[in-house]
Amino acid sequence: MAKHLKGATAVETHSAILDLIRSSGVVSRIELADRSGLTGASISRIVKQLLTEGLIAEVGFGDRTGGKRRTLLQLNARSRHAVGVSLDFASITYLVTDLAGEVIARLDADGIGHDTPGVVIPRVAAELEGLVGSAGVDRSTVMGIGMAVAGRQDTAHQVLRGNPQSEDWELFDLEETLSTATDLPVVVENDSTCAAIGEFWVGRIPASADFATVYMATGFGLGLVTKGDIYRGSSSNVGEIGHMVLDVNGPPCWCGSQGCLEMLAAPARIVERALEQPGLAAELGLQGDRATVRQDAERVARAAAADHEQALPVIEESAFYLSRALVSVTNLLDLDQIILAGPGFGAAGEIYLRRIWQDLERLSFVRAVHPTKIGLSRSSDISAALGAASLVLHSRLTPHQTSSRLALAVH
Repeated sequence: MAKHLKGATAVETHSAILDLIRSSGVVSRIELADRSGLTGASISRIVKQLLTEGLIAEVGFGDRTGGKRRTLLQLNARSRHAVGVSLDFASITYLVTDLAGEVIARLDADGIGHDTPGVVIPRVAAELEGLVGSAGVDRSTVMGIGMAVAGRQDTAHQVLRGNPQSEDWELFDLEETLSTATDLPVVVENDSTCAAIGEFWVGRIPASADFATVYMATGFGLGLVTKGDIYRGSSSNVGEIGHMVLDVNGPPCWCGSQGCLEMLAAPARIVERALEQPGLAAELGLQGDRATVRQDAERVARAAAADHEQALPVIEESAFYLSRALVSVTNLLDLDQIILAGPGFGAAGEIYLRRIWQDLERLSFVRAVHPTKIGLSRSSDISAALGAASLVLHSRLTPHQTSSRLALAVH
């Protein structure tokens, strides 16, 4: 951290100290000086300003160590708020969080389905306004809205591209339209990117840690956090692990390739394999429609988690392909930690976790150098919406770690 802050601007220094307080939970001024490399006087000046802004609070004293007891600091969680939205075909999840990422209010609503943006955006704006009001949150403390979406991004125009469910969403400017409708700053990001930044912010992961989050909903995505910020690639489309080719002669994918992970292991494939099992569809109440893929896959996953003899091999096959994909990703990126997030892991996450751990222990190129930790998100069902809210907090409060596009979007 000392090297990182050398030559930093005042804004960057304040941002870095606030991030140290966030990741520490509770910390003293002396500990901040030790970890940052700044002088005690500099830390005192920064802490005073953060206290004045209401971003942090003094919360008592540390243990006596022979001298004066140290005053402890932590984030003043209720001083600021953010709204997170996960916009999906099947459902829309809204969250209001405080500065620490704790969920204050939640609303689950109908998804966008085949509705046009002209129908969806006014509804989203109204539902957001109602949720913030019912949460008893002062609107002046709401720093912005983060929206998690699936699909390709076009950062040159700040628009969402490639919604496979509706051409009306192609090239539609979500940020500007929703910001106008709500009179709040809006930032739009890929759902896997949101899930990763949510794990970083809410999980108090330090900025020095590099990790990846694998997000499964209708398909797969991977968010990579390095040095405290999301790695986005040249056009914010990094992490499309769902289109990693695992079988060059495999089934054709809508992306134009063959044998992609999505075609071999995603919820649609899970349902397809389940429908091939005699009597399983009737037993589990599977509908087999495109509109019910997520619900059908969850039924199969719940049965597999209960060791159903037909459902378990279906989920294990999905876990096998995901595991092999992550072995390759780990070999490429030398990952220290992988977190599984998203509703697709909600019911049978332990099955995926077990298979991935076994394969990394056996096949990872760096297994003799260091282990790759694997874990399940503690908020899988809301990880995208929670991450979207965290993205607002991250971008507004720690700009020293935030890409220029995002910083511009919310200022």
